[in-house]
This record gives sequence, C-alpha cells and structure tokens, in this order.
Amino acid sequence: MYSYMIGKITGYESNSIFLEVCGIGYRVFVANPFSFPENEEVKVFIYHHIREEEQAFYGFKTLEEKELFLRLISVKGVGPKLVMPMLATGSVKGIIDAIDRENILYLKKFPKVGDKVARQIILDLKGKLMSNIEDSGAVYNEELANVLEGLGYKLNDIKKVLPKIHGDLTIEEQIKEALKLLLN
Repeated sequence: MYSYMIGKITGYESNSIFLEVCGIGYRVFVANPFSFPENEEVKVFIYHHIREEEQAFYGFKTLEEKELFLRLISVKGVGPKLVMPMLATGSVKGIIDAIDRENILYLKKFPKVGDKVARQIILDLKGKLMSNIEDSGAVYNEELANVLEGLGYKLNDIKKVLPKIHGDLTIEEQIKEALKLLLN
C-alpha cells in the first residue's frame, strides 16, 4: 500500500497532476491540481484505488485530508469521484464540523450529494472524525486518539484530554500521559 510519494509536478489536468517519481510519471487525481507548484519537488499523500475495472491514484496535500477522504469513501454509496469535489470546495474542518453538527444543507452544497447521501454520511461518521485541527493552541493527535479509542475510551473523553498532551513526547509517553488523565 502506498502512503506518499515525493516527486516533481510536471503537468496538470483539470482534476489531476502528473507526478514524476524516479523517472516514472504518475497521474494522480487531486482536489485542486493548480495548488501544487509545477516543477518543484513535493510530497503527495497517496491512496491507490483498485477496482475490477479501474486503478487510480488519489493524492492529498495533507495527511488529514487523506484521512477524511478514506473515512468518507467508507460510507455506503460514496466513492472517490464524489469525495474529491467535496475536498476541492470545502475544508477538512468545515466538512467534519458539518457532519458532527448534522448540517445536511452544508453537505448538500457539494456536487452529487443529495439528501440521502448527506444523511448516510452523517449516520456513519458523526462523532467518529477527528483531525489535526488546532484548538486552543493544542494540536489533536490522530494516532494517539486511535490508540485510546482502541482501548475502549469514548471519543468525547479523548477530545477533552488530547489538548493537555504535549506533542513533543514519543507516542508511548503520550499514551501514558493520556491514560493518567483519563483515569483521574
């Protein structure tokens, strides 16, 4: 599985970039192709979409954007071609906020997202999304949140302790610190 590619942008199309990595040119579908600098080396987070009839690379500027994409395509009836326009016109924080607040009107503003799809997204993802969003000077740590969630802690409790965890600690130290706070 691909995580990211580092290469040079050699060209654009309306919905994709051409990323040259070690002499091989990859067509990568992205939300905003012209936001990537041409002829400069960039890091692009990659999702390799494989279906019986097609294979495609989808690229993202940030890991948060990729994580949101992966969560959205896990929803029944939602695929990459529906999600990419959402990411092109909406922000990660805005989409997550709309889902958590059950803001159907916000979600329906995106192309091909109707009432049924918006409700399904909210049903499947409400309360399950977090991103590395700055909040009160603290950065939420997705990896730490996933570990704590795996240990059985509720997302609301996790959200309360994450801002208190120092980001310069190792993940093991962050887990220990978070467990101390959750047990108090």
